[in-house]
Amino acid sequence: MEEMCNCHKIKERSEEEYKKLINRLNRIEGQIRGIKGMVEKSVYCTDILVQVAAVNAALNSFNKELLANHIKTCVAKDIREGKDETIDELVATLQKLMK
Repeated sequence: MEEMCNCHKIKERSEEEYKKLINRLNRIEGQIRGIKGMVEKSVYCTDILVQVAAVNAALNSFNKELLANHIKTCVAKDIREGKDETIDELVATLQKLMK
């Protein structure tokens, strides 16, 4: 399966990596639907906030896994091939993630 890493790049993922990422995203999507349902049912604010915090944690976990895979595969490959601009791209990505 392919996914856009950047406007002009694609990434071939192993079936295992693809399934793990999609499963995580499906769980996060379910959590978001649950939060929407809580708002629709006028659930108490703090209960919703706790669920939002859980979604944030799940997204952070997804980012960590994706970033680790990216460094181990894309970044390492590009560095071995002498594509030093990948380091600048990684730094820019990390800066965006740490906002």
